[in-house]
Amino acid sequence: MLHRFTDHPHSVGETYVAHACTAAGFGSELIKMGLACLVHAALPWIFEDYASRRVRALNARLSARHPGSHSIGDLVAEGLGV
Repeated sequence: MLHRFTDHPHSVGETYVAHACTAAGFGSELIKMGLACLVHAALPWIFEDYASRRVRALNARLSARHPGSHSIGDLVAEGLGV
């Protein structure tokens, strides 16, 4: 049962704790971007390009961690959306 906690982190070269911290960091960034989008929806002059800049930066970080993986642009081009 414990292998379920370590198989994926080890497959990306991380310990369980390192992977948990990294995933939590990505998750918190996504939450911040979502909140900024909600504010922008109501007040369009606020956070005009915040989320798009952060998504590109986050995608670059994620792509660098997994060479050869799909980028957000690839997924959109394939019609899978984001």
